[in-house]
Amino acid sequence: MKYEEIIQKLPYTKPFLFVDDIIDVDEDGIKGTYVFDAEADFYKGHFKHNPVTPGVILTECCAQIGVVALGIYLLSEDEITLGDHIQIGLSSSEMEFYEPVFPNEKVVVTAEKIYFRFHKLKCKVKMHNSAGVLVCKGTISGMLKSNKNG
Repeated sequence: MKYEEIIQKLPYTKPFLFVDDIIDVDEDGIKGTYVFDAEADFYKGHFKHNPVTPGVILTECCAQIGVVALGIYLLSEDEITLGDHIQIGLSSSEMEFYEPVFPNEKVVVTAEKIYFRFHKLKCKVKMHNSAGVLVCKGTISGMLKSNKNG
């Protein structure tokens, strides 16, 4: 499966799509990037005169790359096609935050699969900024499957 196909199959669109590019993916993990747009609404109030990306958005970026995009790759092509609707449920997340992410900053997310069974995927995720500094890390798991009935 080509990297662009995985991104096309993600069940998100702007302004809630937090995946720009997939650099690498295999059955054990994934690596992708995203640049946080300075015009995003959440920067207008978080924080006054010093905008930073909220932790929940950083977690969402890690989940979209590390669980959903990887999960799409791991699901067999028989189970998911471009027209299918994907059902996703975040089942748990535990994140630690170390550095802020500012508007227009590019991040790299890497995820390492812990397990994938019965449509539940659990991964260790890490996010680094463009300087290679660890921004956050944690464990995220979720359930995903295709809904061929729409």
